[in-house]
Amino acid sequence: EIHIKEPIEKEVNPHLLPGELLLCEASTVYKYTQEDGSSRGTYGKLVCTNFKISFLDDDSASDDNEPQFKNKIVGENDITLQCVDQIFGVYDEKKKPLTGQLRKYPEKLIIYCKDLRVFNFCLRYTKEEEVKRIVSGIVHHSQTPKLLKRLFLFSYASAAPNNTDGRNQTVMFETLEDWREELERTKGNVKYKVVTTNEGYRVSEKLPLYFVVPICISEESILKYEGRGIPIWCWSCHNGAALLKMSTFPKEQDDSTSQMQKAFLDGIYRTISKPPYELLKMDDLSSSLPSLQDIQTAYTKFKQLFLLDSSTDFWATDVKWFSLLESTNWLEIIRRVLKKAIEVAECLEIQHTNVLLIEESATDLCCVISSLVQVMMDSYSRTKSGFQSLIQKEWVIGGHGFLDRCNHLHKSEKEEAPVFLLLLNCVWQLVQQYPPAFEFTETYLTVLSDSLYVPIFSTFFFNSQHQRDTNKSGESFKTQSGPFRFLTVWDWSVQFDPKARAFLNNPLYAEKPKPDKSQRKTARFKHQRQLSLPLTQAKPSTKRGFFREETDHLIKNILGKRIGKFINSSDEPPNSLREFYDSWHSKPVDYHGLLLPRIDGPEIKVWAQRYLRWIPEAQLHGGGTIATAAKILDLMEEVQSLQVKMDEEHSQAVSGDVHSVPMLRNSARLSSLFPFALLQRQSVKPALPTSTWKDLEGEDDLVKRDDEFVDLSGDML
Repeated sequence: EIHIKEPIEKEVNPHLLPGELLLCEASTVYKYTQEDGSSRGTYGKLVCTNFKISFLDDDSASDDNEPQFKNKIVGENDITLQCVDQIFGVYDEKKKPLTGQLRKYPEKLIIYCKDLRVFNFCLRYTKEEEVKRIVSGIVHHSQTPKLLKRLFLFSYASAAPNNTDGRNQTVMFETLEDWREELERTKGNVKYKVVTTNEGYRVSEKLPLYFVVPICISEESILKYEGRGIPIWCWSCHNGAALLKMSTFPKEQDDSTSQMQKAFLDGIYRTISKPPYELLKMDDLSSSLPSLQDIQTAYTKFKQLFLLDSSTDFWATDVKWFSLLESTNWLEIIRRVLKKAIEVAECLEIQHTNVLLIEESATDLCCVISSLVQVMMDSYSRTKSGFQSLIQKEWVIGGHGFLDRCNHLHKSEKEEAPVFLLLLNCVWQLVQQYPPAFEFTETYLTVLSDSLYVPIFSTFFFNSQHQRDTNKSGESFKTQSGPFRFLTVWDWSVQFDPKARAFLNNPLYAEKPKPDKSQRKTARFKHQRQLSLPLTQAKPSTKRGFFREETDHLIKNILGKRIGKFINSSDEPPNSLREFYDSWHSKPVDYHGLLLPRIDGPEIKVWAQRYLRWIPEAQLHGGGTIATAAKILDLMEEVQSLQVKMDEEHSQAVSGDVHSVPMLRNSARLSSLFPFALLQRQSVKPALPTSTWKDLEGEDDLVKRDDEFVDLSGDML
């Protein structure tokens, strides 16, 4: 039985962006709303454009049901073509993946999205010709390989008026001056210099136009192997120790070439490692962290837990939720990455040792670790503009292959890996453990992860600065005059109005006290955390946790290899890392100093807002962190209004902040996953028949089953 709203009389047309073209459409399509196990549905029209797949019903025509947290580009029933993960068709109650040319068309269409939404469309009452057009159109435009210039990014850039306000505080790292200012900010300009050797990309197309290297590195060295084997500066610690990264040489068959490369590297190491003044520690991330393939495999299993077709699916696997979660290995990978960042922080902070991260391209795990270390050690990277500048520096300009890793063009699944998503998951662990230390919220991180799949911004749609610059000119477009003007994702006004943007800022952020600026010079070489560490070696912790004695093979595998070899540096005490970790956690937190994540046992959590936001069963009505936030914001509003009365002036800034508060007033009706799940929706837990329990007990690996997408419950919350 299908419960539907009456068909609408007036025609509903899709809202098209500049450069967006309607490709195909189908009327009389029913979109199921999987709220309570019944097949309730909404009548409407399904359309496909060169930007998105969109479902239009009578709600689309009215503004009455407008959500409080609305994205101006991608609506509630819109799926960008890049956000489509998998498409299934249902034939006689059997689910089959849809790819390529279709001989038979399904009666039901299921679309799984990369932001973990699931759309169920019934095509049983749609005209046959329209079904053929819409299904083949959606499959073709969202799944088949395409050329870079066919991305909507270029259509939008050539058609949209460029009227952004430009008041963006994010440092883009596209100019020499940006790099010089960053060196000056971190006091790294004593030992490091910005080089212009790659202007015109004469060294390498993979490297940015400008980058920073140790002062003693010559231009000839940089040119010799196209920038490979050259330590590139990421960041300098307050004590002068620096974080560096380096791309390795490909494995050569020729012995003489290998010898030359080895001699070249030895020369570079001797130049930058000068004991006892300059110590260097190397860490080959390819051997000490999981491979990209392992990360992709783990995430593929993990996301299946949240791609649910119905309420029944949710409750059926609830009994095995924790074992299913553990079997994906995703949280374990997050733990290992955070532990690696702690190791690097200890070298920089306590041992005053330069750390050189090594990876084949230095654009994947190097980006993750270097970014995490900076978020942990540099409070500027915990502000919104600072974090955005960090992503620009390490990822966008640093040459992370977003196009390949996100598989935006559907060219090769072998290159696909959620590396940037891994970073956001790790940063979220810190945000939820130390909320006052961050100027931005978890909602900010969630919409940033969603923006990976919105092709009107150039930020996440190129593999390198060179690729963006060569395609920006528009030379291959005969009709194109002048360069494209791409938008940057950091201009949040494009996606959200001021009320919605208020959710991206943390009202409880502990801003840095102003007197700190005058004290900075005197306190520069002695960090607060450093002063709090014991001078003598402490007794090893008896607490059994993540860092316990590596007594068995399993734990050794989980921990991975210790940080790489020293070059002429002193021996490290065997438990110095645990001592560093325990000592830091035994003292009060300085929200503007070093932050170390808690990684013992269950401290590593599932990012509930991102992964559970579309699942009604997983929501706590009138509960969760949003209930607390609502009370605090009410109090803040009262304080602000009293302040206004006292000052007898209504400044625009204050009234702007007050506007964000009334939205949370009725906290009893809000979901714990607000602002994505807005108001209370009921879900009834069905009684499980005995046969289902028996089936579950006999199932070894539900995650690997093709047609069953397992799930989670409120147990986790």
